[in-house]
Order: sequence, then structure tokens, then C-alpha cells
Amino acid sequence: MLERLKYLPKIIDAKYIGNFTIEVEFDNGERKRINCRKYLKGKIFEELKDEEKFKEFFIDGYTVCWPNGADIAPETLYLEGENH
Repeated sequence: MLERLKYLPKIIDAKYIGNFTIEVEFDNGERKRINCRKYLKGKIFEELKDEEKFKEFFIDGYTVCWPNGADIAPETLYLEGENH
């Protein structure tokens, strides 16, 4: 279970590193890397198991999203990402 946050993270930039890993930059200046493979479960994420489709992510306001409507909560990326 995710811990309670006092900071509501917003992603301002993201880039693809490889092997389903993205590096995200938050509005507080922190950068974190996270392998998203473990989140590719369920029908909406099925097509994103294709790496070319996965790489089509973009930032929509505050988090990482894909054209098919999938997204991953910024809190998850913040708490589970590795500092960089």
C-alpha cells in the first residue's frame, strides 16, 4: 500500500530510457526512474506490452498517459520510482 503523501506530485517531463523504463521529472525538481512493466496489467494496458506502443506516452496535465486512455497515477510513480 502506498504511504500517505504530504506533497501531491505533478509530472512536468518524461523520457523513455528503455525496457519499459521511464524517467520522470516532478514539479519539485526531483527526477525518478521507474520500470512500468509491472503496471501493464488489465485490458487497458494490454496493447502497451508492445514496446513501440508503450513509447507513445505523453504528459497530460500532471501524469504519464497513453493515447488509448491508460495512465499511471503520479503518486505511484513518485513513491515507487528510484531517485536519479
